[in-house]
Amino acid sequence: MAITAALVKELRERTGSGMMECKKALVASNGDIDAAIEAMRKSGLAKADKKSDRVAADGVIAIETSDDGKRAVMLEVNSETDFVAKAEDFIGFVSQVGKTVLEAQPADLDALMALSLDNGESIDTVRQTLIAKIGENIQIRRFTIMNVEDGVIGSYRHGDRIGSMVKLTGGDMALAKDIAMHVAASRPQAISATDLPAELLEKERDIVATQARDSGKPEAIIDKMVEGRMKKFVNEISLLGQDFVKDPDVTVEKLVAKASATVNEIACYEVGEGIEKKQDNFAEEVMAQARGN
Repeated sequence: MAITAALVKELRERTGSGMMECKKALVASNGDIDAAIEAMRKSGLAKADKKSDRVAADGVIAIETSDDGKRAVMLEVNSETDFVAKAEDFIGFVSQVGKTVLEAQPADLDALMALSLDNGESIDTVRQTLIAKIGENIQIRRFTIMNVEDGVIGSYRHGDRIGSMVKLTGGDMALAKDIAMHVAASRPQAISATDLPAELLEKERDIVATQARDSGKPEAIIDKMVEGRMKKFVNEISLLGQDFVKDPDVTVEKLVAKASATVNEIACYEVGEGIEKKQDNFAEEVMAQARGN
């Protein structure tokens, strides 16, 4: 069967693949476009599997909120480079995933990956197809869902790389957004001192006590020094103890109390945090891409 330009064009539109790849698949399937698509999908999955071990430490933080403001989801989707993170296909995929997760409320990443997008395919299948098309590893790393009945959810994104969400009882949306912005800027480890891990506090107390004893001061003074330094440490890393970024003369605790509000939950993501990013030589990276690795 003759492989016409129109047939190649149709296959390109249906798969998003390159012209030469589409023509090759059509030749192999003797012009059967459905068979060509199936073969390309199998090939794409193989390519995706080959790239699955490559480090994906770039990407975006996305936040989707329901129209009534009672549900919100934040997720991190990673790519290998910032270039791909800004690509239309990648951004469109992230948006679809966010909207689907907001509606379906999956319990974990496995359940998320199994959800179906608008085209009927699972998120994981679409992800792998996108890997084959773009040529980079793409991973959905994590997500947080917040739901509220009597209260508000505030969110903030600093560019595409940092995002935060806050759930309040009482207060209003303006306060929730202000606190979300504060969380993104100050990165508290917990809402209050009572939420901090005991192991973290014990480790810090040991360090502070050692430093105080090395000062050579009397034991009674040392005890006061330790307590003072621990109080400062706890305030610096817990949300309510921190000075509010927009008004450092007021703590977040006082800001919230003034509005008769309670902070119930906070979350903050930064793209790639905790991932060891491989530092490639640029020339070697170009050669690797040219070889199709």
